[in-house]
Amino acid sequence: MSVELTPGLPSILSQPTLFAAVPGFGPTGGGNTVLLIGANLGGATSVTFGGVPATILSQDPFGFLIAVVAPPHAAGNVSVVVTTAAGASTPANYTYVAPPPPQPPTAIGIAPQTGPTTGGTPFLIVGTNLTGASVTFGGVPATNVNVIGGVVLTGLTPPGTAGNVAVQVTTPAGTATVTGGFTYITPILPVVASITPSTGTTAGGTPFVLTGSNLTGAQVTFGGVAATNVVVDATGTIAAGLTPPGAAGNVAVVVTTPTGSATVTGGFTYQ
Repeated sequence: MSVELTPGLPSILSQPTLFAAVPGFGPTGGGNTVLLIGANLGGATSVTFGGVPATILSQDPFGFLIAVVAPPHAAGNVSVVVTTAAGASTPANYTYVAPPPPQPPTAIGIAPQTGPTTGGTPFLIVGTNLTGASVTFGGVPATNVNVIGGVVLTGLTPPGTAGNVAVQVTTPAGTATVTGGFTYITPILPVVASITPSTGTTAGGTPFVLTGSNLTGAQVTFGGVAATNVVVDATGTIAAGLTPPGAAGNVAVVVTTPTGSATVTGGFTYQ
């Protein structure tokens, strides 16, 4: 008695053979595409990396190629095995590579190296491995810190006491100290001795002259309203301008420079 085989079906399934995984290495987190090369791989039902199932993306209808997504795995060498209806394939080697440890930051320099004790000075630090960094000046955190490309860090200085303080850049990988640190300087505040005249019309437009010191860069307000046409002489001792309109009565006159403010004694009286 003879047994007939269904035409077109082999009587013995061919054992799968795996030649190589390309690339033969990848990150421990997985997620990368790996091409498996072999023979009789058609109809693969599973692919494992060190026993961990991979995701099959596509299969070559001729049984030579399979594209998979590598699963996560601990660092080291593992066997890749393809399983078909005929069984498990010969293994191919694949190496999981651990990511390099994070490198500590370096801080090459800071600019500027000085600023007022009031803080708020924009600064820039150049270095390496600065991603995720925080910055302290004498142990006090800087504000508005921003890192560009891991090599440039910007921010605003916090307030501090006069003198030199350490500047430290800290990331999860370590801390770097900026050579030379940062020197806080007591700001030279404006001083106003007098205003002439001390009275004027409510319509504004009264020419005025302020005398004092450290007035360079000054802005002047009358009752909180900015004066116009303000100019300061080269010595920083005289400021002149035109009063803004105001309601009848006495108002405060405030002179503000980049280093601070001063209030004029007696103010100004609108009539």
